[in-house]
Amino acid sequence: MLKPIRGMFIAALMLIVSCASNPSSETPVSNAPAETAPTPAPEASAPETATANAPAAAETEAEGDTTVVPGERVGPITRDTTRDDLVELFGEDNLKDETIDIGEGESEIGTIVYPDSERSLTVIWTDDTRNKLAAVINLGSAWKTPEGIGVGMPFAELQEKLGEFQLYGFDWDYGGTVMLEGTQLAAYDGLLVLRLQPADDASEKSPSNYQAVVGDKLFSSTDPNFQSLDITVNEMAVSLDPEG
Repeated sequence: MLKPIRGMFIAALMLIVSCASNPSSETPVSNAPAETAPTPAPEASAPETATANAPAAAETEAEGDTTVVPGERVGPITRDTTRDDLVELFGEDNLKDETIDIGEGESEIGTIVYPDSERSLTVIWTDDTRNKLAAVINLGSAWKTPEGIGVGMPFAELQEKLGEFQLYGFDWDYGGTVMLEGTQLAAYDGLLVLRLQPADDASEKSPSNYQAVVGDKLFSSTDPNFQSLDITVNEMAVSLDPEG
């Protein structure tokens, strides 16, 4: 059972998350000398051009990488990524520093990348220096695991990926949280947190089915009451700690 530390969704994550590393690497710039140039001048100009273009190239590559590998990376973001690194990767204009409300009167220091976008995500820091990453939460629908799991995935598709799984009932702080232990993606247990949510009108359209799967207890994903609730993955958060 999830044991909350700080409140709501991120508290469940923080329980299983400690900061971990997956050092990013830089691609060296190759500068081949001109075949006929007898002086070092052409060689000296080549690295200057490459260096000038490097930030733009890095940002373009970062924008296109939306793969989430729990325990390793979220796109180009790793455990060692700092606030300054986010600027290099995504550009200052695409970042927004905020105090993130996590419920129960608790908050965390965070930086939102690409606010109000399908590529949005929130980096949670361990302190206000923003130099040590704690977790990545609130991933937008563009972010997917290698298996294709992401926000917006329908319940039936998730079950195809996981096999039969357990989840907590709805209508409480950790409602809809998926248990990965014992599933086909058990390797992500402790590294990936998924939270499911019924359609907004589910309790009105299927009141008896809805009421049958609420509360602080575990249900099997094969429970027939889930079938009429139009459930999707509503939240995804990631630990970058390879030790889980």
